[in-house]
Amino acid sequence: MPLIRVEGREHLPRTGAVVLASNHLSFIDSVVIRLAAPRRVTFLAKDEYFTGRGLRGRLVRWFFTAVGSVPVSRGSHRAAQAALDTAREVLDGGNVFGIYPEGTRSLDGKLYRGRTGVAWLALATGAPVVPVALAGTERLQPVGKRVPRPHRVTVRFGPPMTFLGDPKSARARRAVTDEVMLAIGELSGQERADRFAA
Repeated sequence: MPLIRVEGREHLPRTGAVVLASNHLSFIDSVVIRLAAPRRVTFLAKDEYFTGRGLRGRLVRWFFTAVGSVPVSRGSHRAAQAALDTAREVLDGGNVFGIYPEGTRSLDGKLYRGRTGVAWLALATGAPVVPVALAGTERLQPVGKRVPRPHRVTVRFGPPMTFLGDPKSARARRAVTDEVMLAIGELSGQERADRFAA
């Protein structure tokens, strides 16, 4: 039995800009999605992963660079907008960008309310959003564990979703984000939490 079971891979367009919007259960999610997707996927990663010192720092920097991660600062509104601008550059180049609308890993397995960056990207670039559901990655690499354990995981890609609207409209961004989260929830079967993840 393969360690990664992939469903719906045909839903990911073979060319052009695409936003992959996924639930988030484990640190290893980005690696699993990259292995499952038929195209190279770019994710943002904390800039601390690129600035470490010593052998460990060099290994971490090499890994994140090798898998195509882009460093980004976190913590402020300006940093958040800079992250979206970086993501837009990836999409404007006709590439695939991966995002976790929940903003952080779910520690209890519930699907939390999405943040509206995914909608801003879809509306600002016209790129379709492909919802993605992961299952089992929280057992493959539980929170707090550095080394993955053998466990089967499933990656489900849903049909692409296209949206029209003004990316400056908070109402439009919220409506699009909620629609994307509904699609992710239908694919994952997770219990929904009507609040943002802490």
